This record gives sequence, structure tokens and C-alpha cells, in this order.
Amino acid sequence: MTGSFNVLIMGASYGSLLGTKLLLAGHSVTLVCTPGTADLINSSGTLVRLPVRGMDTPVSVDSRELAPALAAATPEQIDPSAFDLVVLAMQEPQYSSAGVRELLDAVARAKVPCMAIMNMPPLPYLARLPGVDRDKLSSCFTEPAVWENFEPGLVTLASPDPQAFRPPDEAKNVLQVSLPTNFKVARFEAPQHTAMLRQLQDDILAVRYPLPDGSSTELPVKLRLFDSLYVPLAKWSMLITGNYRCVQEHDMRAIADAVHGDLDESRAIYQWVASVCIGMGADPEDMVPFDKYAAAASGLSKPSSAARALFAGAKNIERVDLIVQNIAAQRGLQLDSLDRTVQLVNDRLAANRQDRKAG
Repeated sequence: MTGSFNVLIMGASYGSLLGTKLLLAGHSVTLVCTPGTADLINSSGTLVRLPVRGMDTPVSVDSRELAPALAAATPEQIDPSAFDLVVLAMQEPQYSSAGVRELLDAVARAKVPCMAIMNMPPLPYLARLPGVDRDKLSSCFTEPAVWENFEPGLVTLASPDPQAFRPPDEAKNVLQVSLPTNFKVARFEAPQHTAMLRQLQDDILAVRYPLPDGSSTELPVKLRLFDSLYVPLAKWSMLITGNYRCVQEHDMRAIADAVHGDLDESRAIYQWVASVCIGMGADPEDMVPFDKYAAAASGLSKPSSAARALFAGAKNIERVDLIVQNIAAQRGLQLDSLDRTVQLVNDRLAANRQDRKAG
């Protein structure tokens, strides 16, 4: 499989990171977003700032300087059959919103291979994991029906390990990468679709970005392909140990505090979640060692996006905590700390929904 691919990315914020990497590698990219953001990107492009080892300031990649040109569109403007790959880069609750729901179903019916870069694996991907009862996981999703028409073999998952954010004082087309790690993606079922991922991996790896002084540099954030379906699930231990434990009864705390407040407890939680993944079929080598995660978490001085959303009044968030609790229960396993975290999130969501009704 050679040549360039036409890639659709649903989600212009986090998705612009992978989109920029694909553009640099010579592939065509269309971002799906709201009308205002689409107009902004079509007129001004995107700007992604990447920290590079040995450089004092990040490298700023302006999509207007790249070819092919970046395009942006609203959901109703998209014909999925025109694309070789669809990247799912929104948070799970967003797929039930008007317009997005219809586009997602059109993608499923067009049978275009999909790669999710989500913390929460889509239901059809979970159906690819042996021994997992997909039906028992439906209650973990905001609207499970939006995934019904997907063929599981056409859906894969990339762990969204790179950390990035939109600077609050800048336009919506700017993304700042704070932790430039890699997207670790599992294979598709069909060899030809996996070959496409392998080419994307190799093309991104080959890129050298020109600098003003005439030299060039390798840019961080790669796409790494794995045969194991469980490699992307290594993120689960991190989410349960850090991100969801930012949620407290009356307030939230930073990820660093959640992890390092009691390092022994965090280690026990982390390794328990890893053991659940290993019990599902993961190789221990698929998992990230706790010490490596703890070192990275020490620099995460803000609460997780899930905690911030909850305390901003969100009625739905991604529920990886529920998925892990549910899959563990399917295997006869239970952890008190995880149960407490799930209850705290449930209580906060219930309060937010009640406030919305009252309003």
C-alpha cells in the first residue's frame, strides 16, 4: 500500500495534533468541527506548538505552510465514503450530539476504517477483546446506540498519551503540546487496513521539519503500531490512578496530588488495573511501569479534564472508571478505591443533572 491517504478527523482540538503530523507526512486531512471553528481554520489554519528536546522554545507548525492544504467542515458537509481513514478525536459524550451522531452513523454504514484517539474505547473496539461482554458495557456510554452499526474489525484504538491543551487566551485554532509522547495504536483485523496504519507510522517517522537557521529537526509525537489489542489499554491504569481520583467530594485536586499524595496506594491501584488488563489477555510488556507514570504525573499540576468538566457542571463525561469496574466485575474482581471513585463521579454527575433540571 503506497501513496497518500485522505483522512477525516472528527474533533478539531486534540485532533489537530494528529492532523498536523499527518499533513507533515504528506497526507490530506479534513477536520470536523463547529461552523465557527471551521471558518476560523479555513481562513487561518491551525497552529500546533511542539516542545523539542534541546530547544528552548517550542516549534510552531502552521498548517498554512504545509501541503496538502488543511480543510475544515461541519458534520453535515462530510461524505465519509470520500476518505480512507476516519479518526475519532472527540470525547465520548460528543458523539451523541446533533449532527455528529448522524455523521458517525454514516461513517459506520460506509464501512470506512476508524481509529479512535480517545481515552474511552468505542463499544465496537471493546467487542474485539476476547471474553468481554459488550452488552454489559452499554450502560457506561452516554448513548450506546450510536455505535450499533459499526463492524468491530473496522474500529481500532490509539492510546491518547500525548497531552495537549488550547491556551485559554488564544484562538481556538491554537494547540499547545505539553507532554509529547506517542499515539500507540492497535492493528485492524484486515491486513490492508493495518498496512495503511504502518505506512502512516513510517511516513510520520521520516519527517524532518525545517528550522529558520537552515537545519532540520525530528518532531516529537509519533504513531506507533502494535499487533496487541491491549497496548492502548495501558492508559487505563493512569486514568484510574490519577485522572479520576482528582474528583473529591466537594472539590478537585491536581493529578500530581492524586498520584503522589499516597504513593503506595497509587501504586497498588495502578498495578491492580494493570492486572485486570493482563487477565483479559494483555502481555505484561504491554503495560507502562508505575514508576515511569509516577515520574510523568509529578509534572501534571492541574486537575484532569474530566474533573474540570464535572466541577464546571457537565452532565456527561467519559466513564473509563465505569468500564474498568464493569470488566473487572465480569472477571469476579473488585477494588474498594475504584468503587469510591466511581461513586464520587456518579454523585457529582447526579448533582449536575439535578441542577440543570432545576435551572
